This record gives sequence, C-alpha cells and structure tokens, in this order.
Amino acid sequence: MITNAFPYRLYLVISEESCLGRNFLEVAEQAVQGGVDIVQLREKALSDIEFLDRALRLKEVLVKHNVPLIINDNLNVARRVEAFGIHVGNNDLSPIEIKSQWSSPHCLGYSIEYIEQLNTEKTKISDYLGISPVFSTETKTDTVTEWKLNGVSKIRTLTDKPLVAIGNMNKQNAAEVIRAGADCIAVVSAICKAENPVLAAEILRNEIERAL
Repeated sequence: MITNAFPYRLYLVISEESCLGRNFLEVAEQAVQGGVDIVQLREKALSDIEFLDRALRLKEVLVKHNVPLIINDNLNVARRVEAFGIHVGNNDLSPIEIKSQWSSPHCLGYSIEYIEQLNTEKTKISDYLGISPVFSTETKTDTVTEWKLNGVSKIRTLTDKPLVAIGNMNKQNAAEVIRAGADCIAVVSAICKAENPVLAAEILRNEIERAL
C-alpha cells in the first residue's frame, strides 16, 4: 500500500560492481532519467570511508533530480551522508537498533524472507518491506524463500505496509508482480546491465504504470 511517506514505484539497487565496469554514477543518472524514483547504494565489501565517498558522489547526482538515496546496511554511512533512509535484511543491523540510534523520521526498509517475520517488532517499526526474492537471482544468493507471485499476494493480505518486490525483476514480470500486490519494483541487473539504462528504466516504468 503506497503511502505519502513512500510513494515510489521503480527502485534501483546499484553498486559499482553491478554496472560491469561502467561509471555507476552515469548509470544511476540515466536510470533516473528513465523513470527510477528511488535509489539504494549497496556496497557490502567496502570500508566505511570508501562507501561514504561513493554515497556522497551518488547523492550529489540524485539531489539534482529530487530522487532519494537509501543506504544498504551501513548506519554510519547513512547518517553521515544524510540519506533518506537505510535498508537491512535478516543478517544485517536490526531495525530496532537502527531506530534507537537514528530516531528522526528516516525511511527504514526491511527484507522479508520468512512469513513469520510479518509478526515481529522489526517489521512493525519498518516503513516498507522488501519481498526478497520474488524470483531467484544470481545477484543475491544468500536468500531463503523464493516468494513467487503467490507469496507476494499472501503477504499483501497480511500487511498494509508498502511492498517492494526484488529478485529477478524485469520487463516480462514487472506488471504481474504489481498486480499480485507489490507497490514498487526493485531492480539491479535489468537496469545496471542494460545497454541503454534510460530505455530499460522507461520500459519498466511503463510496465508498472500499465499494471496499476
């Protein structure tokens, strides 16, 4: 259920590695030009100093387009870059700990890998839920449940929080995932590896809008 606090439809998860040697800042800007309206920087292997440097450079690009920046699982970087929010999973920093340290109204995303998570305090205090993965993907292999369309639909009946679907999202399945109950589609390879990121984002955005 999209809210005023989370009105986003096409969510890019980006890293330098995912862009296959291309400048990740250029890929991000092209994606925004094509319709991406929120961007997460995911850099698991970097030091805080390196991560912060990339985050600051990415934020500079995104601010020009009024697109918010989410930081993946690094509260120190999120705070220092004054990000819009942070996203974490089961094996990351707890949403409860994040809220205790970053109390101002920032956006907190939390990945759902077990249906039982929907009844936890971590989910309750999160602003949106990442449904991860909807379909299995080579981009992220340390996941538990492949939700598929039925899983998205089931979660939709159990929560009114915004649902961000991630995991092998592409132009062939974006519309049906939205129809199944997702509010927003998150992509990595479908844009980062695309020959033309602007066009790839435009096509995905059109598929999302068509399903609404």
